[in-house]
Amino acid sequence: MTLPTTPRPTTPSSTVGPYLSIGLTWGDGPYAVEPGTPGACWLRGTVYDGAGDPVPDAMVETWQADPDGRFDHPDDPRGAVARPGFRGFGRSHTVDGGEYAVLTVKPGRLPDGDGGLQAPHVDVSVFARGLLDRVVTRIYFADEADANAEDAVLRSLPDDAARETLIATPTADGYRLDIHLQGDRETVFFAV
Repeated sequence: MTLPTTPRPTTPSSTVGPYLSIGLTWGDGPYAVEPGTPGACWLRGTVYDGAGDPVPDAMVETWQADPDGRFDHPDDPRGAVARPGFRGFGRSHTVDGGEYAVLTVKPGRLPDGDGGLQAPHVDVSVFARGLLDRVVTRIYFADEADANAEDAVLRSLPDDAARETLIATPTADGYRLDIHLQGDRETVFFAV
């Protein structure tokens, strides 16, 4: 056997993208609730890279409590969700220039573990090319100002600019929050 005389090109490090639509499909797709669910709304936004360009091949995954603050999971200590059509989990691949969209309902408040309550929020994981692991953030709601002011996670952030990267603004059919993976407007991400 003869070894090649020219070196083979190196291959890129493994990242979580861009093959998300092959290995991470989800049967219910972007529907954390069934279409037609009372109170259903869309969470929409665009995922941007560090240069400010939309990421056309990212995936946004959401997990959340129902409007009563309960999870669709048997380990929820307050009891599992008994709300028809509520899944609590959605997965949206970015389309149309980096846009994601998840149909859901606004979650209720959750105990914070210290006797208080967390503001209504949606937990979010973002998978994209160039990332060696997912990044994790939250979506809070601008029309929950009083609850947001009491939320320990939001209060722990250094300034209003950081907090604003997590606050979705109301739209005609739900809420909008753009996610910036890097740069001057980088979304706050959490080490989990």
